[in-house]
Amino acid sequence: MTPFLSDDFLLQTEAARTLYHEHAAPQPIIDYHCHLPPDQIAQNRQFENITQIWLYGDHYKWRAMRANGVNERYVTGDASDWEKFEKWAETVPYTMRNPLYHWTHLELRRYFGVTELLNKDSARRIYDQCNALLQTPEFSVQSLLRKMKVEAVCTTDDPADSLEHHQALAGHGFGTRVLPTFRPDKAMTPEATDYRAYLDRLGAAAGVAIKTYADLQAALRQRHDFFAAQGCRLSDHGLEQIYAADYTNEEIEAIFAQALAGAILSDQDITQFKSAMLIFLAELDWEKGWTQQFHLGALRNNNTRALRQLGPDTGWDSIGDFTQGKALSRFLDRLDNQDKLAKTILYNLNPSDNDLFATMTGNFQDGSVAGKIQFGSGWWFLDQKDGMEKQINALSNMGLLSRFVGMLTDSRSFLSFPRHEYFRRILCNLLGRDVENGELPAEEMPWLGQLVENISYGNAKTYFGFEKTLAPVSSGELVNS
Repeated sequence: MTPFLSDDFLLQTEAARTLYHEHAAPQPIIDYHCHLPPDQIAQNRQFENITQIWLYGDHYKWRAMRANGVNERYVTGDASDWEKFEKWAETVPYTMRNPLYHWTHLELRRYFGVTELLNKDSARRIYDQCNALLQTPEFSVQSLLRKMKVEAVCTTDDPADSLEHHQALAGHGFGTRVLPTFRPDKAMTPEATDYRAYLDRLGAAAGVAIKTYADLQAALRQRHDFFAAQGCRLSDHGLEQIYAADYTNEEIEAIFAQALAGAILSDQDITQFKSAMLIFLAELDWEKGWTQQFHLGALRNNNTRALRQLGPDTGWDSIGDFTQGKALSRFLDRLDNQDKLAKTILYNLNPSDNDLFATMTGNFQDGSVAGKIQFGSGWWFLDQKDGMEKQINALSNMGLLSRFVGMLTDSRSFLSFPRHEYFRRILCNLLGRDVENGELPAEEMPWLGQLVENISYGNAKTYFGFEKTLAPVSSGELVNS
C-alpha cells in the first residue's frame, strides 16, 4: 500500500518519478493568472491565524462546508476564526475524492510541515502549530511567495484601479515580480444598474469625462497605456461566451447613449455593444503585444437569495452550457483577417467543450509565435486531477502539448501554490505512463525532461516575454510600503 502524499504522490511509474523529481520539481513558478490582493503583498501582511490566510475568501472550501451541513455563521458569518477552522477541519474527511482533500494536506505540508491528517481530533493541534509559525517573519506573504519560488505573480485588476501597490512593489522589489492584468469586464456591462457609477470612477482614473462611446474608448486606451507602463503584459475577460455580432459605430454610439440615459437595453443591443467592446479591447492588446485571456462558460450567481445576502464570488456559481464555437470563431477570424490577433489563451469551464477549444486554437496559429493561440489549463471546477488530465489529453490529441504555457493558481489565497506541484505531478504521471506502455520512447527521456521543464516554467517565461525582466527568486529584503 502506497503511503498518502509520499514523495512519489501521483507518480505511478519510474519514468514519471524521474520526470517529476529531476525536471518538474526544481522549476520556479510563473503564476500568470491569480486574484491575490496586491495591497497585502505590498504591505507584506502577516496574518494573525490560519483561518484568515486559508479560509477567508475561499469559496471552494465554503461550498464544501455548506454541502456538509455547516451553518453559514461558520462559513462567512460572525463565528470566531477558531470556530470556522474547527468546522472546516470537521468537513475535511468528508471531502475525500474531492481535490480539496489533496490541496488541504499538500498546503499544510508544504507551508507548515504538518503531516498529520486534518480532522476534528487534530484541529486544535494543527491550528496552534500553524498560528505559531504565522507569527514569524518567514510566514509574511512575501516570504511565502519566495518559499514557493514564485518568480512572477500577475494579479487581476480593473482599469479604474490605481495600481499604487504595484508601483510600490516595483520601486523596491523582494524577489517576486508583481504585475497587473487588465480586466475590463465592468466596462462591458451597459445593462448593469451601477454602470454609470462605474463610468464615473473609470473616467476619474483616466482624466476623461465619459459622455460618449468615443470618450469611453479614450478612457480605456489611457488606462491600457497606464497599465503597460506598470509592466502589464496580459488582459483577461470573464464571460459566459464570446460576443461576435455585427455592428456599426453609429449603432454602438446610440446604444451607449441609451445606457447613459438609463434606458433598458434589448438583448440585441447588449450583444452588439459587448461585441464592439471585445474587438476594440483586443486591438489594444495586439498593438502592445500583450496576451489576451478569455475565461468562458461560468454560470454565475445562481442563488439570488445568497447573492443578496453575501454578494458575488461567494460560492454560488457553476458550469454553464453556453454555445461557444460559432461566435468564438467569428471573433478570432475578424481579428486575424485584420492581422490584429494578439496572443490568446482560451479557458473553458464546461469539459464538453474541451475538443472544441483545443481544435479552435489550431485554426488561428500563424507561425509567428510558437503556441500563439493556447488552450488554457483546467480552470475553476476543472483544476483537479480528472479535469487536468482531460485538458492535457485534448491538447495532446488536437495540438502541441510541448508548447503549452502550463498551470496557474487562479486563487485569492497565498497558500495555493502547491496547485502547481499538483499539476506537474499529473503531467509527469501521464507522460511516464506513456513511456511505461511503450507509447513514447524511453530513449527520448532527455527530451521529455526538457518538455516537462518547458511546460512547468520555460514556455510561460518565453510566451509572456519575461526572459529579460524576471530575475531568479532571491532572498532580497522584505518590502513594507
